[in-house]
Amino acid sequence: MSQVTGKALDWNLLRRVMQYVKPYKVTFIIAAFLTVFLAVGALVQPILTEKAVNDYIMMGNYSGLVAMVALMVGILLVQTAGQYYQTYLTNSLGQSVIRNLRIDIFNHITSLKLRYFDRTPIGILITRTVSDLETIADIFSEGLISIIGDLLLVVSIVTYMIFRDWKLGLITLAPIPFLIGATYIFKEAIKSSFQEVRTQVARLNTFLAEHITGISIIQYFAREDQEMRKFVDVNQKYRDANIRSNYYYSIFFPVVEIFSALSLGLLVWYGSRRILSDQEIVLLTSGKDGITPGLIFSFIFLINLMFRPIRQLADKFNTLQMGMVGADRIFKVLDTDEVVVNSGTLQPAHINGEIEFKNLWFAYNEENWVLKDISFHVKPGETLALVGATGAGKSSTINILNRFYEIGKGSAMIDGVDIREYDINFLRTQIATVIQDVFLFTDTIANNISLNNPNISRERIIAAAKEVGAHEFIERLPGGYDYNVMERGATLSAGQAQLISFIRALVYDPKILVLDEATSSVDTETEELIQTAIYKLMEGRTAIVIAHRLSTIQNADKIIVLDHGEIMEMGTHQELLRINDGYYRKLYDLQFNSTGIKVG
Repeated sequence: MSQVTGKALDWNLLRRVMQYVKPYKVTFIIAAFLTVFLAVGALVQPILTEKAVNDYIMMGNYSGLVAMVALMVGILLVQTAGQYYQTYLTNSLGQSVIRNLRIDIFNHITSLKLRYFDRTPIGILITRTVSDLETIADIFSEGLISIIGDLLLVVSIVTYMIFRDWKLGLITLAPIPFLIGATYIFKEAIKSSFQEVRTQVARLNTFLAEHITGISIIQYFAREDQEMRKFVDVNQKYRDANIRSNYYYSIFFPVVEIFSALSLGLLVWYGSRRILSDQEIVLLTSGKDGITPGLIFSFIFLINLMFRPIRQLADKFNTLQMGMVGADRIFKVLDTDEVVVNSGTLQPAHINGEIEFKNLWFAYNEENWVLKDISFHVKPGETLALVGATGAGKSSTINILNRFYEIGKGSAMIDGVDIREYDINFLRTQIATVIQDVFLFTDTIANNISLNNPNISRERIIAAAKEVGAHEFIERLPGGYDYNVMERGATLSAGQAQLISFIRALVYDPKILVLDEATSSVDTETEELIQTAIYKLMEGRTAIVIAHRLSTIQNADKIIVLDHGEIMEMGTHQELLRINDGYYRKLYDLQFNSTGIKVG
């Protein structure tokens, strides 16, 4: 978890954020110019106010006063237009930057190794790509440019007040050092509370993502009340973090108002004293420089104008810092090097589907080997079956083949070429995988089959569905192939969802087919449909089948029995049955005794 560094600004991080501003540098320059223009132009109204009071009101010049008011209204309209465009441009700039950042981080996340997702909660990644990105937008809309504008305004006001009358200026600005101290204390306090708010947001998102995904388990085991209590605790911590930040605001803003009133009090006290002194009366009547009623009015205007940005500066500094924290978190995800290296370039026009593993070792955590010295060879068009207890290494074998994880030692080859020499996208298009836990997107059946691939026509989808025997049930659904299956295919049965995933594999016409427990969650009738389609699909293709039910693999050309990542036995169904006290024979006897149906 990123922490606030304590630095007001991380220049290296800001420089990296600014790289995303380059495509919009014209917008940035215009916004920066408007910021400077508004800061300097804010002095015009107080100056004109002083002139209006001294030269027109005090002198009874009504026509001049009307002209001056008209000028002030015109300037106000120009400033309003400038403020509108400055606000619009800075917000537009921030949203454009985070749009490009969000695209980059999504592309990067989708290219990460599965190992990264094994240990990173989905809620954390959602927070990074949504909430943390929004804080980066605030760098431009409420942070950097706005802070520069406020600082310019304060400096301009202080400079003008000292230049106009340094004695009156110093007396009026006497509370400012104390206000700066209070602002620093507030900034440090709100900084830690903001960090806590961001932390609690991430925890809340993680909790919600996990529990909404697993809602069926919660309801199956009647855990609603217990999980609600957990949520109440997480939600309360988030609420408390926000209340703490509001507490600091409730103290700081009244303090600013007190110092603002103190400045006004000092102005009125000292200004009135000098105006009423004999010396000042002489100066005033003689037309020389001195404190005039107009100057008092302009200083009152300037004090109100100065304390408004000071009141917001501490908040904006923290907004900027939180944007930096968000950027730091985002770039840490972008800098994660757990990406499958796509250094391969090989994309042959045709592959045969020959698979060979040579002395292959693999571990998820680089300590405990999941696959140990695995070697086997599958000829093109042959079917290899992998069997073994849960955790034996079956799924790891096919994950290696798809390059979801990198090999520890040894090699895996297709057509005699190491899989790392193939372009990874090409490699995966040659391997179609049907898994037990089918994932369907919130989309139509047709789009879930084609995965929005424009090269796969509706006719091709329908032909594959007919081959599987799923065309009839799809046609009966409202909208047919345009029926929306909703999130994770919630409106379909497990068997129907499995059929959809099988059609998905068919339309991609792979040279290698992987079936990972593809028929374990379907009913007998649906399994028969799939088995019929499997035999057709396997013709001319290399297949790797993972199954617990031996009835689905007895015709495989080769069966490998895995146990704790090691090959214990290898052969055909009949050959393995002839091994007395063999692993495969024990699995066979176990299923025969439990079902009463002889296999083979």
